[in-house]
Amino acid sequence: MATEDTTDRRKRLDGLRGRISSAGSKNDLIDAIDDALSVSPPQGDHATLETLAKRYRGQADDATRLRERVDKVAGKGLPEVWVGETSVLASGVVSAAGRDAQRMADAFEGGGKALLVLADAVKAARTQAQGGRAKLNEARTMLGGRDGFFDDWYEDDDEESARLKARSVASEGIDTLHKAAVAADDAARAAARDLNKWASEARAGKLGGDGLTAADRLALADTSNVGGDPELNEILTANDLERSGRAMRNLSPADRARMDRLLAGASTPQEKAYLMKALASGYSLDEVETFDGKIHGKDAVWLREHLAPVSTNNGPTATGQETQDFDGKLWDQDGETCVPSSTVTARALVDPVYALELTGGPDGTDDDPEHFRKRLTDEQLRLHEEGDGDNAGWWWDEHPNGMDKDGQVEISNDELSPHTGDHYEAQNMDGRDDRRKVLPDIEKSVAEGKPVPINIERYDDNGDRHGHSMMIIGQEGDRLQIYNPWGVTTWVSEADFVSGDLSAAADDRYSAAHKGNVDTVYIQQN
Repeated sequence: MATEDTTDRRKRLDGLRGRISSAGSKNDLIDAIDDALSVSPPQGDHATLETLAKRYRGQADDATRLRERVDKVAGKGLPEVWVGETSVLASGVVSAAGRDAQRMADAFEGGGKALLVLADAVKAARTQAQGGRAKLNEARTMLGGRDGFFDDWYEDDDEESARLKARSVASEGIDTLHKAAVAADDAARAAARDLNKWASEARAGKLGGDGLTAADRLALADTSNVGGDPELNEILTANDLERSGRAMRNLSPADRARMDRLLAGASTPQEKAYLMKALASGYSLDEVETFDGKIHGKDAVWLREHLAPVSTNNGPTATGQETQDFDGKLWDQDGETCVPSSTVTARALVDPVYALELTGGPDGTDDDPEHFRKRLTDEQLRLHEEGDGDNAGWWWDEHPNGMDKDGQVEISNDELSPHTGDHYEAQNMDGRDDRRKVLPDIEKSVAEGKPVPINIERYDDNGDRHGHSMMIIGQEGDRLQIYNPWGVTTWVSEADFVSGDLSAAADDRYSAAHKGNVDTVYIQQN
């Protein structure tokens, strides 16, 4: 029996519930039962999953003991031979090592817990499915052989009674099978989400590259923008760490020596991390060196304000929207430019060189907020033209009026792909099952630091469609962080995303009650 995708199994069984409960003839009921029995049961070996979970938890204990040993080193003080600046640097590395050890412990513990939960869910779902299949087989036996061509024309009272009784048993069985499929699908998606997230937390190991010491990797992976929770404001994403490490390996010996000098001359850990982020974004060493000339010596607050269009102070459990601005001017859209506007901000998230061009101008020193607003608007209009966006109004007063999906894919691939390494494809969402199925891909992308464009829609009282584009930029637990190009970020639940209700990230016009819906997701493909 072939296995099926957990969401497809769930969807197919839901359709068969309707077929069985409404079957008006013996042969229709037999066909529906046979189709239900052909659906593969929940897959997975709970014993193997439990073994893996225990192994992960054992690794978590080892990492916790490592953290305790690092803490002892920090508590006793560093060797006396490490004095002056050397002592300061060593102290930072020890602290980073302690946090990395704790992060490893949390990742192994979290991964072990996710596997244990999945193991229990698989075991329960398989047991439940066996009961459902037994009921379906019972109903199939009650029906006997198929009616012939003429027998199917007429059903006497006894035959109808037998069919209805079998249909009742079959309905109980298919309902049980569907519940098992729902439980298995929910558990598989939750496990995929958690494991992807914990995998992305194994940060220091993603930064390869000959010549980078363990201390370099620890410190760079541990560096966050100041203000807010460090875990939610890390400068180098998992994707940045992997791409920058690969870029370092590909440098010539002479260029590698130049890059090493730039890193060694950085005045703060944040400056060093942003140099690596620029390299990860695909810039040449000459361009990184020019960028260094613009940011060198700037303090951590200046770097955050100029290079991080989104700073997260509200944790995933917070309600309400958090504004994102530069010196009082929002990172928001100009007119009907939600698609290019969200794309501009997403690029600034993954490309610090571009972010500085917007906030600081060509030489990085123009801090005038009005000038920032003008540069931001110009970029939004440039992308609107690049994506062949629609316009409205008379020729002397023409203004942007939206962009179709082809244009959105084009500007996503032109503006984001060179800096993330992936390309975008539109994926239409026709309902809950489609949104539920795409969640693991979304969460994997944002856990790695790759923004995911989404479109929502609503229909007004006249039946006219209105669309809006936003970006999923973060994920913690069962919450997604969404950037709305109205200049705000919001945490929403997976359940709200699946239901299509993103009014928390927009407003009541785009709620499920107002026919709001997530109609398109732009998934990155390697």
